[in-house]
Amino acid sequence: MSAISKVVLAGATGNLGPAILEQLLKAGFQVTVFTRQSSTHEFPASVTAKPVDYDSVESLTTALEGQDAIVSTLGFLGLSKQLNLVEAAVKANVRRFIPSEFGSDTTNAKNAALPVFADKVAFQKVLAKEAANGTISYTNIITGPFFDWGLKAGIILNAQEKSIKLYDGGEGRFSTTTLESIGKAVAGVLKKPEETKNREVYVQDAAPTLKQLKAVAEKVTGTAWQGKELSVENDLLAPAFAELQKENPDPSKFAIPMILASVWGEGRGQPFQKLDNELLGIKGLTEAEIEAVVAAATK
Repeated sequence: MSAISKVVLAGATGNLGPAILEQLLKAGFQVTVFTRQSSTHEFPASVTAKPVDYDSVESLTTALEGQDAIVSTLGFLGLSKQLNLVEAAVKANVRRFIPSEFGSDTTNAKNAALPVFADKVAFQKVLAKEAANGTISYTNIITGPFFDWGLKAGIILNAQEKSIKLYDGGEGRFSTTTLESIGKAVAGVLKKPEETKNREVYVQDAAPTLKQLKAVAEKVTGTAWQGKELSVENDLLAPAFAELQKENPDPSKFAIPMILASVWGEGRGQPFQKLDNELLGIKGLTEAEIEAVVAAATK
């Protein structure tokens, strides 16, 4: 496969998009970002911003003409728009599609069965079919929870309350990756299109346990933290599925618990057994660097 140089980033302003944009630019790619018609976001001078209508395949096809690859970081509510994106990418002869697959391992059968991942799983099948037909290639990048962002957002620990939820004892290791390293992984995939063609790649910066992170948090803050023992099945999945039975289920009450279960539930692909760190130039974090990330999130 010939070199990829022109890359579209769809979703450049969310939690992950800016980190990917930064690493694509550092790696020397010519980057175009897709924005919504009403967007007022500003980007570096070297970046081309194109307003698009995600509901219009025609609009997306025109915007994708001449591009080599597209990276999607569309969030939970925008995942269905990827169907239009891939249709447009095929029509525009884009060669590589990196979908918004960052996070939990949705190729794991237990996770794939969770309703929160239905759009991702459906899109995987669409991409695989197009790849089998030779119309486009893809790479699914699996990263685990975003380490630095997850700490600050209170998903991995709660800095304000100085507490951490220990799911099923908190002794299971889980793969986790910083936003910067995810950006580097994206650039690495595009630099090595043949080696990463039509498959999942797995990266991580670290594979700690929740109990280890509790100890790290106590060390860097100099104070004791509370460990709350919770059950993945009883405290996450059971209430989440109960919420889904309601007439108007609240996504915050089923989506987030299911995502958490996909990380810390037994047999859900954590930690990753095979890594592509070396291929993609991901060095991982030293113990001191892990402490620094936790310290920055708990100030």
